[in-house]
Order: sequence, then structure tokens, then C-alpha cells
Amino acid sequence: MTSHKLNTFLEKNLTELKENGLYNEIDTLEGPNGSEITINGQTLINMSSNNYLGFANDTRLKEKANAATDKFGVGAGAVRTINGTQSIHDELEAKIADFKQTEAAVAFQSGFNCNMGAISAVMNKKDAILSDELNHASIIDGCRLSGAKVIRVKHQDMDDLRAKAKETIESGQYDKVMYITDGVFSMDGDVANLPDIVKIAEEFDLITYVDDAHGSGVMGKGAGTVKHYGLQDKIDFQMGTLSKAVGVVGGYVAGTQNLIDWLKVRARPFLFSTSLTPGAAAACIEAIDIMSASTEEHDRLWENGHYLKEGLNKLGFNIGNSETPITPCIIGDEKLTQLFSKRLTEEGVYAKSIVFPTVPKSTGRVRNMPSAAHTKEQLDQVLATYKKVGNELNVI
Repeated sequence: MTSHKLNTFLEKNLTELKENGLYNEIDTLEGPNGSEITINGQTLINMSSNNYLGFANDTRLKEKANAATDKFGVGAGAVRTINGTQSIHDELEAKIADFKQTEAAVAFQSGFNCNMGAISAVMNKKDAILSDELNHASIIDGCRLSGAKVIRVKHQDMDDLRAKAKETIESGQYDKVMYITDGVFSMDGDVANLPDIVKIAEEFDLITYVDDAHGSGVMGKGAGTVKHYGLQDKIDFQMGTLSKAVGVVGGYVAGTQNLIDWLKVRARPFLFSTSLTPGAAAACIEAIDIMSASTEEHDRLWENGHYLKEGLNKLGFNIGNSETPITPCIIGDEKLTQLFSKRLTEEGVYAKSIVFPTVPKSTGRVRNMPSAAHTKEQLDQVLATYKKVGNELNVI
């Protein structure tokens, strides 16, 4: 018999979410996550994947994953600190460090695990963390887990950052102070002002942490937002994922050898979760090798991003201030946003609605994620569909 109070809580809150247009329906794909996907037998142009470079179903990555699985097995069999570190994991970490131009790197099972483990491994209740107010949920949870005092900084507001850094340092209450920010903000597509952040950090001796989940593979000719600004020797933590542009699964932190050595003995997800599968590690290595050898996919991603932005802007959609291929169409009302996304799907375009609590209330949007795998013909079809649905629902 289940708890009556639990059932009452669940039924009440699920009903409330559905009535307010905040309940998220999960769609199941019947094949790979590419430029086109199949859901319930319907083929759709896919505008909702983080698969920026089209690597998730790339033949080259699949071949490497299969070969590594044959050699090392389907799983690592243990946590990294017992006997779950295989030579393929060491090779991946060396490859990441070289790509990010840091002394060392450590791989985690996911980007979320990175933020949960890395922040709390270094920061504690004697410390303070200055955090951009639009940082990703995994950063927020990692900060909470650390026990440090968390101080919200207005989004991309350097004056507010400077004032709060000064106040926090001069209070003398904290052993260490960190500033943490996304490199690319995934809901709006804007890019962190790292040059000014570094100046403020140097003035007040702040630890710097950049979550580059949406910047790795996209910014800096693929090497990320930190590389884009040439600040590899100025940022203490470069965190990123292996599941977006890299196309596989996992996450990493890159930095000094001392930092990585410390994370390998103190980051709890690293210590208490089984390693990345050998196949995933091998596929990640192949993706990094491809990005290192050529910018072909990176350049095509940006070309497609510019093309889509220009088209949506001409149609009259509010696409915000994105500086990256991420292109939101900001609708506002949550129910209208959900309806807009539903109509797009019915017309053959899959662009998922994003509403509160992922974004602030009344800023609902349909987020478009063009990739290197999209053709111009597909993007033209997307634009034609947006025009039709936008006129139908009086959004444009």
C-alpha cells in the first residue's frame, strides 16, 4: 500500500503543472538522434538536440566505440580509484588536456556529475561562491552541496560582480571565494564576458570556474569559450561535457595537475561511480581527434546557425540576443509556447518548448539548436513551418 500523503502530493502538483502548461511530456525516439528523428512513426526535422557537430551517430565514432568494446568490454567494472581505470580512460584525459591546453584533465560520467563533484571538492562552508543568476541547474546544485555561502550575481553584470566580489573579500568572513559562470548560456545563447571576469578575479584573487558545456566544440574553433578568448592560463576550472558537441556521454574538468590530482581523491562522483564505458571513452577520443584535425563541422555549424537566425529574424520572431548557434524563439506565455511547439511538430518540425522552471516565468520559448548535420533544404523547411505556425497563432 502506497502512502496516502504521497499520492495526494503527487496528484495535486501534477494536475497543477498540467493546468499551467508546465508539465513536460517526454517523447521517445525510434532511432538515432540526428538532423531528422522519428517519433511515433513520424519523421521530423530535429531542432532540439545538443548534438551540435552531428557526432552522435557518426560512423567514425561508432567504429571506435565498437572496437574499444571488443577490446575492453562493455563496462569498466569498477570505480576509477579501485580498478576501473583502463588505459582508454587515461588516453581520453590526456587528449582532453591537450585539446583544452591545460596541464591535466579528469573525466566524469556526466557534466552534471562534474559540477556536483568538482565544486564541492574545493569549496566548503568556510568559503563563498559568486554565481551568475542564470547558471545551469547543475552549478546551482553543486554550489549548494559544497556548503559554501552562495551569492547571486546579476546576469553578465560586471559592475555587480565587482561590487559583490569587493564586499565579500573585504568582509574577511571567507577562506576562499569562487566566481562561477556558464561559458555559453544554453537558454539564450549569450557568451560569458571572460576578459572582464578575469580582470575582476585577478583584482580580488577569485577562483574562476567556467562551465563550458555548450561552448566546447562550438566556441574557439571547437576548443571552447576559454580558448576563444585566449585565457587558458587564467581560468582555474574548465569544465565541459562529452555529450553535446562531442556527441557521446560524460564530462570533464581541465586545469592544473594539482587541481586534477585533488579532484581524483576528493570529487565524490569520481570516487563512488563506475567509470565511463570503454566504448564511450573511445568515441570521445575520436571526436576530439576529428575536431583537432579540421574545423569543417564547426564551420558548418556556425554557417547553419547564422542562416537560421537571419531567417527567423526576417520573419519577425523575437530571437533574443544569442551570440551562438543556439536560437531561441521567445513566445512568453507558457501555454502558448507549448501550443506553438505542438503545432510545429504536427507540421514536421521538432522544436521543444522550454518553460518555467527551466526559464523564468513568462519567458517561455521554443529553442532551436541547428547542427552541422542540417542541410539548407531542411532549414528552409523549418523557416517555412515557423512562418505558417507563427501567423496562425499570431506570434508574428
